[in-house]
Amino acid sequence: MAVSSARKSAAQRTAKKPAKKPVTKSAKKAAAKPAPRPAKRSSGNGAAKLKRINLALQGGGAHGAFTWGVLDRLLEDERLQIEGISGTSAGAMNAVVLAEGFARDGRAGARRALDRFWQRISEFSAFSPIRANPLDKLLGNWNIDKTPGAIWFDLMSRMFSPSDFNPLHLNPLRDVLAESINFVALQDCDPIKLFISATNVRTGKIRVFQRHDVTIDALLASACLPEAFEAVEIGGDPYWDGGFMGNPAIFPLIYGCESRDVVIVQINPLVREGTPRSAAEIADRLNEITFNSALRGEMRAIAFVQKLIESDQVHGKGIDRLRKMHIHLIGDPDHMKGLGSASKFNADIDFLNALKQIGRDRATGWLETTFDALGRRSSINIGEVFLSDGDAAAGGSETRPSAVKALRPLAGAR
Repeated sequence: MAVSSARKSAAQRTAKKPAKKPVTKSAKKAAAKPAPRPAKRSSGNGAAKLKRINLALQGGGAHGAFTWGVLDRLLEDERLQIEGISGTSAGAMNAVVLAEGFARDGRAGARRALDRFWQRISEFSAFSPIRANPLDKLLGNWNIDKTPGAIWFDLMSRMFSPSDFNPLHLNPLRDVLAESINFVALQDCDPIKLFISATNVRTGKIRVFQRHDVTIDALLASACLPEAFEAVEIGGDPYWDGGFMGNPAIFPLIYGCESRDVVIVQINPLVREGTPRSAAEIADRLNEITFNSALRGEMRAIAFVQKLIESDQVHGKGIDRLRKMHIHLIGDPDHMKGLGSASKFNADIDFLNALKQIGRDRATGWLETTFDALGRRSSINIGEVFLSDGDAAAGGSETRPSAVKALRPLAGAR
């Protein structure tokens, strides 16, 4: 009985087991493949990974409110991480205010700090003679070159030096900066790398102030237009606006930061059609050419280096000193062309807010069209934007001595 029942249960177990199917080659290959990974969830802004960028902020007085708007929008986008900022004049002030606010309270703190800074700029300039009249404001005309205040200032600056018409050396910007920025906290924190440019009047060379060097005097030097302010002395040397030698300087971002993406926030138009006729138009265009010349030189050097890398003409240890940079540009040259040079002194809050909104809009458009290019390639053609059509550094068949000469300061900037 026990033997028969055991045989019966064994037979039942054997009957329950399904017959093994033969294993085909295709089945073996499928089993060898790893299981597919689950797709990464993107953040609320549609990205799974932060993209690090460097910012290069041009100067331009009150036109720096355009940059304020650009920065406000970029800080709003949590897909971006700012590694370093190079700034000149108003760009330098935007950079330092952003960095100090970011050190205190992250992105929200940086945005609030920029808002407060530009509000203070407007309040301190409430009695400035260079401003739009009520009719111009109503019509949205911010080109104030022909207003009485602008004409008076232009005549004064041609007849008298800053030390003549400002013997007490008063500069309301000093008070605004002192109220807006905690320089001790800025120097104790290192969330964002800073590079602030000024021009040494004695040597004619650029000086780049880094975070631990940044003071009120360094910022005033970076924004010191010689027609309006007396040179700022630092360490026994006089300094003028950094835009003469770098508006802004790009090489500190190349050698001081890891990210290859440089986003230039453009204020000064590169191209202006037609021939300037009036004295104001001539002075305005001369100012634009002067303050864009250093940037064009650096772009020529960058284009030259990119050509060397792509053509495989550099080998050995030399290749380690070269980096292929990704250059991007946010600007609104069509709108900026309609603003005369006098409007750079117009700190009316309505004007500043209008420029801020334009900057936000342009940054939004740039993010929509360019975000995917970050970390991969440039989103502009350097040759077409900054260089002449026949420039060899922009993609011609030969290397020119001028391009080699322009490269030297970059090669020795470590």
